[in-house]
Amino acid sequence: MGKRRKAREVALQFLYQLDLRGEADPAPSSEEFWSRHPVDPEVRVFCEVIVRGTMLHRQKIDELITQYALHWDLERMAVVDRNILRAGIFELLWTTDVPPKVAINEAIEVAKKFGTQESSRFINGILDRIHKELRPG
Repeated sequence: MGKRRKAREVALQFLYQLDLRGEADPAPSSEEFWSRHPVDPEVRVFCEVIVRGTMLHRQKIDELITQYALHWDLERMAVVDRNILRAGIFELLWTTDVPPKVAINEAIEVAKKFGTQESSRFINGILDRIHKELRPG
């Protein structure tokens, strides 16, 4: 497994933890999280970029999920799916070193590993629509 894929998987776990605890700032939980999830420094750096960026833009990201996930209430969505979407949208819209197709594909692969059988299709549909409408060309 590549370092970035590992970072995305660990970021999902960190975002999941923050979501369940109702925490918006990853800093207070960081030391405890990393003591339970020791990883390569390069993996940690990319993971922290995803987690901090996702939490920084979470309000806008959640608005986009609500807008594009037709007939889905954000709070009733599976916690795993919601956080894969959050991280995927962050990568899609706020990173410059990840091509959109890579961001979408990586979110799908993480969903296949951590989500339900339907998660990858659900996540693909939402991220693809956001990409086509908000990052044309």
